[in-house]
Amino acid sequence: MEQQVVMNTKGKSNEENEIINWFNMVTENTGLVQTQTLRRILELNYGVEYLKKWFGDTEIQDMDENALETLYTSLVPLVSHADLEPYIQRISDGDTSPILTQQPITNFSLSSGTTEGRQKYVPFTRHSSQTTLQIFRLGAAYRSRVYPVRPGGRILEFIYSSKQFKTKGGLTAGTATTHYYTSEEFKIKQEKTKSFTCSPREVISSGDYKQSTYCHLLLGLHYSQEVEFITSTFAYSMVQAFRSFEELWQELCNDIREGTLSSRITLPRVRKVVLDIISPNPSLAEKIEANCKDLEGSNWFGLIPKLWPNAKYIYSILTGSMLSYIKKLREYAGELALVSADYGSTESWIGVNVDPSTPPEDVTFAVVPTFSYFEFIPLHRQNKIKDYKSANDDFIEDDPVPLSQVKIGQEYEIVLTTFTGLYRYRLGDVVQVAGFYKGSPKLNFIYRRKLILTVNIDKNTEKDLQLVVEKGSQLLSRTRAELVDFTSYADATYQPGHYIIYWEIKGEVEERILGECCREMDASFVDHGYVVSRRTNSIGPLELRIVESGTFKKIVDQLMGNGAGIGQFKTPRCTSNQVLLKILNLCTIKTFHSTAYA
Repeated sequence: MEQQVVMNTKGKSNEENEIINWFNMVTENTGLVQTQTLRRILELNYGVEYLKKWFGDTEIQDMDENALETLYTSLVPLVSHADLEPYIQRISDGDTSPILTQQPITNFSLSSGTTEGRQKYVPFTRHSSQTTLQIFRLGAAYRSRVYPVRPGGRILEFIYSSKQFKTKGGLTAGTATTHYYTSEEFKIKQEKTKSFTCSPREVISSGDYKQSTYCHLLLGLHYSQEVEFITSTFAYSMVQAFRSFEELWQELCNDIREGTLSSRITLPRVRKVVLDIISPNPSLAEKIEANCKDLEGSNWFGLIPKLWPNAKYIYSILTGSMLSYIKKLREYAGELALVSADYGSTESWIGVNVDPSTPPEDVTFAVVPTFSYFEFIPLHRQNKIKDYKSANDDFIEDDPVPLSQVKIGQEYEIVLTTFTGLYRYRLGDVVQVAGFYKGSPKLNFIYRRKLILTVNIDKNTEKDLQLVVEKGSQLLSRTRAELVDFTSYADATYQPGHYIIYWEIKGEVEERILGECCREMDASFVDHGYVVSRRTNSIGPLELRIVESGTFKKIVDQLMGNGAGIGQFKTPRCTSNQVLLKILNLCTIKTFHSTAYA
């Protein structure tokens, strides 16, 4: 999300230089900045019910930063979201007393629900929007140094504002992105950058992601010569959009040729705003049509630079559960660079990508020390595996250390104290310190710590599953098929329990090869508990279920209907949701069982 600004003679904007200079200043002495940040948080919220529970009547105003930091970390315990839920529930139900913050909490952000299997309520305040705008500006400044864009160019943004609703106490709840898109900060950004974005706010906030996606694509093609880069919040949204393009390109070409809008767009305000922009353009339609006919036969490789010849890069969150979409995104991107977006969570922004040319698999994020007060729990593996072949939860934990004391090469779980009422909150993200930007650590995101697959003594995380699926799906390279998406289920209905992995595949694959894929995945789990349990038959053979084309779209539709936002949607990598399992099982067309331990 770039901003249009006047360029100086050195080719960099004054605004870009200013925000990078600011970041350099706050990262020069992160220890001091962090203690000052903690003081601001505690002074802003001194006397709230939650802090008074731990501080009692202790006066903090005259304490120096280091003494306050020591007192805070000795009195206030580490917590999970579950520990804070009773307080959050009271606020949600309408309790206006200062429970977590002195300033009234009027909004709640909904987490994606991928890790816990359900969406969490997280306080959202004006500070949340301000830090979002700030990190967008900071990240844009670093990208501009590597991939400079033309003043006056446009951005094709696959961004979506989902439905908001009221809690029992009348507070507004919705996704964090939706809150941002309805905030004053976003309005300011849009006013300054109106000529940059392809889609007007009516498209972004339509509430129907399918209609928004079609209009994003249509307007992106309308402005195809002006588009400087292409972005989405998560890689999934972009891959989903271009998969839709494969099916809709002829309809899109017809709308461009005639200056019309497909009947699939039924929302009056969206129809009006799009029709006010587009006009008949037969030559552009002919050009797109010719490109698409060529690309159909090559699995759409290089689609993006073909249609948007002036695009400099593709920008999205590409870490964690998004890694599985990189292969497909690279096919669409051709030679265009994939740039990983900055690191944050529903609870807080954490770090900025200061090295945009780094491949997504190796990207690191420099912590922004003013956004929250950060602590890091050192994690030491009890087993001997150090190369992330296993990401199990057999850890010995040390006491948390402040940001200024982390060490290169060490793994940590992040702990947050935020301006929005979260105190010593265990985020569940496991990171490794890869280096430093001045005095601020550069973090490599490893995985979410939450176990997602377990039926016995086995312990497997999303990272483990990701590696196993990658190993098994490599066998598809013998064919022209590709893995569209996947999820899993730890089935303990019968004994012995076993893992079920669901695959949606595009293309034809011999059953023999799919059987090999199943066996390869079963043999690729390296968690000791799983291997021992399989050898003793206390976990049954892995089961691979192939689902029909479009199954994962049905899952998206189901979750969107329950209030999830496509802009922050992440396919659940493991599910016990009976509604989703019913969809998966009804759509299963082939089943395979592993013979790896036969």
